[in-house]
Amino acid sequence: MRFDRVFGSVQLFAALLVSAFFALPVFNAKAQQAQNSSQYSVQEIVDAGHGFFGSTTGGLAKVVEQAFQQYGLPNGYILGQEGSGAFIAGLTYGEGELYTKNAGNHPAFWQGPSLGLDYGGQGARTMMLVYNLPDIQSLYSRFGGVSGSAFVVAGVGMTALKNEHVVIVPIRTGIGARLGVNVGYLKFTQAPTWNPF
Repeated sequence: MRFDRVFGSVQLFAALLVSAFFALPVFNAKAQQAQNSSQYSVQEIVDAGHGFFGSTTGGLAKVVEQAFQQYGLPNGYILGQEGSGAFIAGLTYGEGELYTKNAGNHPAFWQGPSLGLDYGGQGARTMMLVYNLPDIQSLYSRFGGVSGSAFVVAGVGMTALKNEHVVIVPIRTGIGARLGVNVGYLKFTQAPTWNPF
């Protein structure tokens, strides 16, 4: 009788162990699916971009595909407008809204100086893909990059800005011309400000 009790306990333990072994991949897949549900697919970004930029942006899909190849799936994006101007030194001001799947929508304002061999002015509709954003507050800081290292297709261009692990990829299409290479940063804030520093 004691043997039956021990054998029954061993069977129960074995059954639990086997169940846990087979449930682990299902749990892991659900956790991975939950993680991926906070990210955007290429099609979701292209659809949002076409709705925002309009049908005149044939190069948008190619630029978005390039961003996805380089940086992966974003967990947020910003749609907005900006204006910039430069004669050696320049300024950029913009405003928009941050869209995320798991933290809602939030206002985003950006401004920043630049310095370089650069002149002209530009008004642009801007979509910014946001990568590795751990929380909303991580957006509100400075992101540096080189604006002359752009990937441009059919009047749509992209650059990359980085702050620690968070990467922002602005995709712009607009009116005006700004020629040259500059180094600068964008500072993101929750409210508009004229101070680019």
